[in-house]
Amino acid sequence: MNEDELKALQKNVRKKKRIATEMASEVHDLVEDRLWTDYENLIELSRKTYEACQAWAEADQALKAVEAAHA
Repeated sequence: MNEDELKALQKNVRKKKRIATEMASEVHDLVEDRLWTDYENLIELSRKTYEACQAWAEADQALKAVEAAHA
């Protein structure tokens, strides 16, 4: 794997982590500010947050595997 491919993997991990963090922030905002009016959205938002975290974890594991293979 060349340097550009490694940088692309690192960028992908950062992007997925940012997305997961944004989703977690949305859950936080719902619970803190709008729970009693928007609680019906909590299940769907939680599912999307979970999926975003899974996507980040998978990308992070793939990056770590590549980095370990090139160490």
